[in-house]
Amino acid sequence: MIMKGQKISDRYQVIKSIGEGGMANVYLAYDTILDRNVAVKVLRGDLANDEKFVRRFQREALAASSLSNPNIVEVYDVGEDNGEYYIVMEYIEGKHLKQLLKKRGKLTVSEAVDIVLQITDGLSVAHDSYIIHRDIKPQNIMILENGLVKIADFGIAMAINSTQLTQTNSVMGSVHYLPPEQASGKGATLQSDIYSIGILFYELLTGKLPFKGDNAVEIALKHLKEPLPSIREEIPNIPQSVENIIIKATAKNPKNRYADAREMHEDLKTCLDPTRANEEKIKLKYQEVSDDTKVLKQVKEENKKNIASKNVNNKKDDDELIVKKITGDDLKKQNKILIRLASIFTGLVIVVTLVFVIIIVTSKRSTIKVPDVTNKSVSDAINILQDSGFNVADEEEGVSSTEIEVGNVVRTSPMSGTSRKKGSEIKLYVSTGDETIHIEDYTGKNYLEVKGSLEARGLVVNIEEEVIDSNSDFEDKDVVRQSAEVGTSLTKGASITLYVASVGIAYPDFTDGSYNVSDVEDFCTENELNCDIKYTVSTNNLDGTIYEQSRTAGSPVKKGAKFIIKVYQNAEVTEEPSGETPCEDGLC
Repeated sequence: MIMKGQKISDRYQVIKSIGEGGMANVYLAYDTILDRNVAVKVLRGDLANDEKFVRRFQREALAASSLSNPNIVEVYDVGEDNGEYYIVMEYIEGKHLKQLLKKRGKLTVSEAVDIVLQITDGLSVAHDSYIIHRDIKPQNIMILENGLVKIADFGIAMAINSTQLTQTNSVMGSVHYLPPEQASGKGATLQSDIYSIGILFYELLTGKLPFKGDNAVEIALKHLKEPLPSIREEIPNIPQSVENIIIKATAKNPKNRYADAREMHEDLKTCLDPTRANEEKIKLKYQEVSDDTKVLKQVKEENKKNIASKNVNNKKDDDELIVKKITGDDLKKQNKILIRLASIFTGLVIVVTLVFVIIIVTSKRSTIKVPDVTNKSVSDAINILQDSGFNVADEEEGVSSTEIEVGNVVRTSPMSGTSRKKGSEIKLYVSTGDETIHIEDYTGKNYLEVKGSLEARGLVVNIEEEVIDSNSDFEDKDVVRQSAEVGTSLTKGASITLYVASVGIAYPDFTDGSYNVSDVEDFCTENELNCDIKYTVSTNNLDGTIYEQSRTAGSPVKKGAKFIIKVYQNAEVTEEPSGETPCEDGLC
């Protein structure tokens, strides 16, 4: 177990835990050599004890460290310390896409396209080196405050999939984005990443997963056999070009997909152009999945002539022929995976049930109840528990309590009244008294100082930026206001939000009618933004009107961010010479 303050390889000092998963625990750490914060992922469970996996993990993580792209989380180091295998990566202060979707529900078309463009740009570098991620999902895509997207977990994703190891949380989290070829047990290719991106694209736009089920097997089978739900039923006005990209990316047959991320990236770059809004719906070249209804129709046609030429006594033979063809190799292939998976799960259920029954039967006679030692001194509690036949853990854990006297027992684990086998170990939780934190006035103070002090006392501190004028009394990074009122008290583990000054400017509301395209271009130039202007044909004389912007008015401006505006442009009408055909629909 990695503890706060512990140094990994005498270099990375752990600050705090920032996440746990089925494969690894993630820690925020300080690199004492290069003077920077880093994220350290430490392998957990059986993975760290699997020598074959560890070797592959180190090899694949080192390969990922060679990838250099702004849209890929950089891998700095891979190593081992006292049996703990770790990977050191760039620390990203942002959210992953799953958190963004939970907050927003779904994204606009322009936002989703921008995100997928950045994902494919990063993956293009990997695919050029024939490095496959194999686990593209929202939890592995980070997004910074300035809109920059970062792909995470290259090393771990590649190594895990190479060993075909599974853990329940990992499988259930990834199966929603699982390509059909991997669901059927085949190896991953560059097109496997494309399928996962297509599913992710669908989710960003609709806020829903296309395939759902009660377990991983059911969802995997839907990836294999069920067509993707129509995105136009969810978003009727979505450009056909965008739907075409999703259809091509999520094709069941890899031959119908983009060859790699770079090809998909190039298609995405023009998908919102007005000229592509009404393009024809894509038709896939190669067959997707076998269709049982087609088989039935074909068999009936083949036997029609035979039935006409035979007498009634032969009807039974004809029916048998139809049944044989329908239940032939095509259907066997489709059901083979289901049968195998169902057999495995059935066997596991039987084994677990038998073990559970045996444990209950053999342990029922020897269990005793844990006595209640609440508000007892530690020494008295130990005596009571030992007299009852239990062992007491060597170390107690301190907990805050406003009711139990300092030094007395607050509770036990397992809790009192539960039945446990004689000789089981009981842990004591001892009162440290009232540990409430009294809130002071933090306005005007540097947020790093306040944040460090409050976190050290056990509070969870959230930071929100507020753009302030350079003439304000507050300096950059000062606390402007706070969520908890001065004089109130918070208990350990509670949250407080500090609103921190960000000296600079905010995005204006360019859609209020007082700005033109030239104003936006000047704004982008002055603030070093990547400006993208998209025009939409208008028939209502709205030429030059800005009707949408990608950054919310009032949000802080960050150098290097991408800023998109959408502008109406009148259609150009040209008088045609007499006798000539006019421009179609009034557009030339």
